[in-house]
Amino acid sequence: MMQHLSFLPILLPMLAGVTLLMPPFGSHKKIRRIASVTMSIVVFFASLALLLKVQTDGVVVYAIGDWSAPFGIVLVADALSTLLVCLTTLLGVVCTLYASAGDDEKGSFFHPLTHFLILGVNGAFLTGDAFNLFVFFEVLLIASYSLLMHGGDKKNTRAALQYVIMNLVGSAIFLIALGVLYGVLGTLNMADMAQQVSQLQGDDVYLAKIGGLLLLVVFALKGALLPLHLWLPNTYATAMPVVAALFAIMTKVGVYSMMRVYTLIFGDEAGELSHMAQSWLWWFALATIAVGAVGVLASKSLRKLTANLVIVSVGTLVALVAIQTVEASAAAIYYLIHSTLVTAALFLLADLIGRQRGKYTDQITAGHAIMQPRLLGCCFLVAAVTVIGMPPLSGFIAKVWLLKETLHANYAFVFWPLYLIASLAVLVGVTKAGVTLFWRHQNTVLANNEQQGVNLPQIIALLILIVAAPLMSIFAGPLSEYALGAASQLHDFNDNIDMILSGGQ
Repeated sequence: MMQHLSFLPILLPMLAGVTLLMPPFGSHKKIRRIASVTMSIVVFFASLALLLKVQTDGVVVYAIGDWSAPFGIVLVADALSTLLVCLTTLLGVVCTLYASAGDDEKGSFFHPLTHFLILGVNGAFLTGDAFNLFVFFEVLLIASYSLLMHGGDKKNTRAALQYVIMNLVGSAIFLIALGVLYGVLGTLNMADMAQQVSQLQGDDVYLAKIGGLLLLVVFALKGALLPLHLWLPNTYATAMPVVAALFAIMTKVGVYSMMRVYTLIFGDEAGELSHMAQSWLWWFALATIAVGAVGVLASKSLRKLTANLVIVSVGTLVALVAIQTVEASAAAIYYLIHSTLVTAALFLLADLIGRQRGKYTDQITAGHAIMQPRLLGCCFLVAAVTVIGMPPLSGFIAKVWLLKETLHANYAFVFWPLYLIASLAVLVGVTKAGVTLFWRHQNTVLANNEQQGVNLPQIIALLILIVAAPLMSIFAGPLSEYALGAASQLHDFNDNIDMILSGGQ
């Protein structure tokens, strides 16, 4: 069983999605909810078991059907990929639990689609093959298309259409890029590609560069990097908040792909193509941070504000990826976990606040008083302090760490002022939202028949995300050590190439 552990985070969500479509799960609401949450918890614990195995035994390579590269499909579970799989499955638990309070009834097949989305994201994190990265991208995108329409209206449909068109174009470019790279390298196994790319000569170098830059376009689109970020604010702001919370991990798939491809394939050992995307990533990252900060200040709803915070986090992560050092990658890993959890929490908070303000929803304007101001106010305060980056929570640790690692980078004189000004913009935007939503009201609460208090599944789901910030501060030492180990493994991946190419045998 242990040798197949790396396949379980992919297999179990697939089985869960299929099972939830069948009787009695597909027709009985209560049974479907219990089964979905239970299966999410099982997948989470399977992911934790895989993480512990990687910690004990090192990189785990699973060659499906015992076919080795370049023909076989290889899954590679290392410290970074297993950590992100655990993060994804934790979000799966939170979102299935939260939706079981009633959001899953607003459309069809919420629970199966959620598990299929987790299948795609986990597969993207674990795959060691570029073509199967494309396959898992398509799996998660197909599930996301349907989830975007869950409980949607005309406004939601318009945003979803933009999202679908952009990603269909991205998928076409992805296939073209893979075709170019396969024609030049003769393989799409990432470890094999890393070996072959350093041996290219003549025109093949330029063809491989074209393929690599096309991949950059695809990952920038998936990760919402400027100028390919325009789909994200409206898409996330109009989706159901529980869906947007689940989508908080999806932009990180694009960032993770950049880390993998431009560290392993086009990293230090890539010869003429070494660090080919570094300068591009750096300047686009800075521009993304700036645009996201402006979006935060201009946001008229808490959901739109949170969507722009996602854009700021993407820009910050890509700036750290562009530095391409072990320490910067470690800071990126810690920041990735922190930003994903806090933005997911803010999406859920926006939903709960909006339910208690009637027609004013989560709009940042004076409206009805919130029915449970102490409960939601305390949760908002923790989330706000975290996302702003104030001590003593995880946002402060992440901010100090990333500023330290960018101090000696090229163009640090540009990054520091820009990032600090963007942080000030986030402080102003989030503070304005909190003051308006909780203090500037008409001293009227909705009538009893309009009140929608927080129920038990919703508060449990929210508290799981809220408590993550202080826990990441309390356990900052072990988490930092883990992040450094994962980053070292990412940058020293050549030590494991022979094992990957042999299928772990």
